[in-house]
Amino acid sequence: MQQHLASLSGGVAVLVVIVNVLLDQIGLPVPALPTLIVAGAIVANGNAPAAGLFLGATAACVIPDLGWYLAGRRYGSRVMKLLCRISLSPDSCVSQTQLRFERWGASALVIAKFVPGLAIIAPPLAGATRMGWRRFMLYSTLGGALWVIAGLAAGMLLRRQIVQLLPQLQRLGSIVLAVIVVLLGMFIALKWRQRRRFLATLRMARISVAELYRLIEAGAAPVIVDVRSLTARALEPRRVPGALSITIQDMARHLEHLPRDRDIVLYCSCPNEASAVQVARILISSGFKRVRPLHGGLDAWIAAGYAAEELPTAELQSALSTALS
Repeated sequence: MQQHLASLSGGVAVLVVIVNVLLDQIGLPVPALPTLIVAGAIVANGNAPAAGLFLGATAACVIPDLGWYLAGRRYGSRVMKLLCRISLSPDSCVSQTQLRFERWGASALVIAKFVPGLAIIAPPLAGATRMGWRRFMLYSTLGGALWVIAGLAAGMLLRRQIVQLLPQLQRLGSIVLAVIVVLLGMFIALKWRQRRRFLATLRMARISVAELYRLIEAGAAPVIVDVRSLTARALEPRRVPGALSITIQDMARHLEHLPRDRDIVLYCSCPNEASAVQVARILISSGFKRVRPLHGGLDAWIAAGYAAEELPTAELQSALSTALS
């Protein structure tokens, strides 16, 4: 796409950039940053309107963000779990995005587009945590504007090199396009391989919700640990009865308090029980032998119709204040 951009008229070039950015922000694997950089060089060369490019590209960032925000507000964490399941980037798991929100608050939206895996998850998370729409629009617009400015500015700074390179790319035409398609295919294949390897690391013995329920009913309940983030608890303020609430980040401080002579069941609410498996591996590496994640996590427990207790008021207030910060 970039090699044809320079040959277009100013208005058409702006449209191409807007469409590219829009598709990128929706979540399709069509990187827009290279196009923005080339557009910056064209602007510096006087062949495209700077204001039109900036406003159009920023709007193309904010519109998909608003759509994801509204989806998160209506469907809650289900949207983020869906995105995590279909994402090619395993590091974009819901729990990691929630952790960044807890660290940075609403300002995470400002830098989201600069952080791999955060840009697509942050807007629905903001909606799910009931962030006010005015506040969301402010931070989302600021973040999109900064990202667009960074891309255009890079193109302006590299204008001379890009202007020299574009005619050569245009002469090569279909060859360059084929190379771009191949590179994009290789990128997707690499991401898919990384995802498969990530899922492979999550393979370990699990306990079913039915088996856990039978143990509880028989009076032989294991130690149950809720490893969800504070934000996840705010989104779903219930837990398995009697569960201890310990986040991944706090687990190291609680290792000495966990019994080594009892079964330990860990659960979370992220796809593939990713957080629970990570904590299970931490415990196993620390010498614990009888550790299993709960298959399906809290969602499976509630879906099976088993009783769930409300989080203590103090813990819920802490989770809510963190999620809405």
